[in-house]
Amino acid sequence: MALATTPAARHDIDSAIEGALTRLDRRLGQLGDGARALASAIRRAAEGGKRFRPLLVVSAFDTLGGPDIARPALYQVAAAFELLHTAFVVHDDVIDHDVERRGMPNVGGEFRSRGTERGADAAGAALLGDAAAILAGDLLLHEASRLVAMAEIPADVRRDLLLLVEDAVLVSAAGELADVENAVSAGDIDADTILRTTHDKTAVYSFSAPLEAGAVLAGAEAPVRHALERFGQRLGLAYQLVDDLIGAFGSAAAAGKDEGSDLREAKKTHLIVLARESEHWPEVSDALANAHTGPVAIRAAQSALSASGARVRLEHLVRDTLDEARGIVAASTLPEECQGMLLDLVDAVQERVP
Repeated sequence: MALATTPAARHDIDSAIEGALTRLDRRLGQLGDGARALASAIRRAAEGGKRFRPLLVVSAFDTLGGPDIARPALYQVAAAFELLHTAFVVHDDVIDHDVERRGMPNVGGEFRSRGTERGADAAGAALLGDAAAILAGDLLLHEASRLVAMAEIPADVRRDLLLLVEDAVLVSAAGELADVENAVSAGDIDADTILRTTHDKTAVYSFSAPLEAGAVLAGAEAPVRHALERFGQRLGLAYQLVDDLIGAFGSAAAAGKDEGSDLREAKKTHLIVLARESEHWPEVSDALANAHTGPVAIRAAQSALSASGARVRLEHLVRDTLDEARGIVAASTLPEECQGMLLDLVDAVQERVP
């Protein structure tokens, strides 16, 4: 997903992120070789992203006519949401036992290699990798909060922003925990539970909180903030549901990992819940049980899911959720420029459907 924004916005966001990473380099650099290596790994984890969440903060601020006096703090707050995202990604890799991200060693992977180079056995290297990734995520979470806490803004604005960051952390943590609980549960998980988990993992920290943060800095009134919150929740849910489709049917390039990875890993997504509700579930279940064996089995699972009607039903749910987001925009008192930006986001999510 991309946002129409000026190169200057991206530059200023990158500069704010660079300032935070440089501070971590300096502070950790005083604490020994391991801490310096951790700072370097954190920097690599935070580099090269699309900066979508911070650009949402800036786009909301700009399209709501935010005052120039708040602009220095704007980029600092925007950077906080990128570091928050990086923290969640680093921790998520630990939960999923992943040592690579987009074909390169992640923080845990780097420190596993570091452990091996120092003579650790496989278990010791894994322990070091997990410890480093957990600590890297913790440091990024702290840095995100610190950026907001140290911004030169009125006390009431800072309070509202810190509450948004807190909500983003709490809801995302609850969603991630529920996702793991669903995965390890031996029983079937109902559709409402899966949908709530899908929402909580992404919608708040990736969409509603950044949009609201831009509105807070712009000095927007409560109805505007509420509209952006509701819009972000619907858009975030649709975005994650599309991710479920991509994880099952999308290309490796779109998914950022092997094609059909969600099927191979037997993830309990809403797609699977919909398939379970169909009369074709026995065939789907058998196909999914073999999906881990290779590409041919992945194709068979994809075909079974499509034949069950689950794919079409999930596509309809995505469409309905995006229509709800459009309805929120249409019923709002948001400025025309802001409405246009939000509707462009809806279209971008729709275009991601594989």
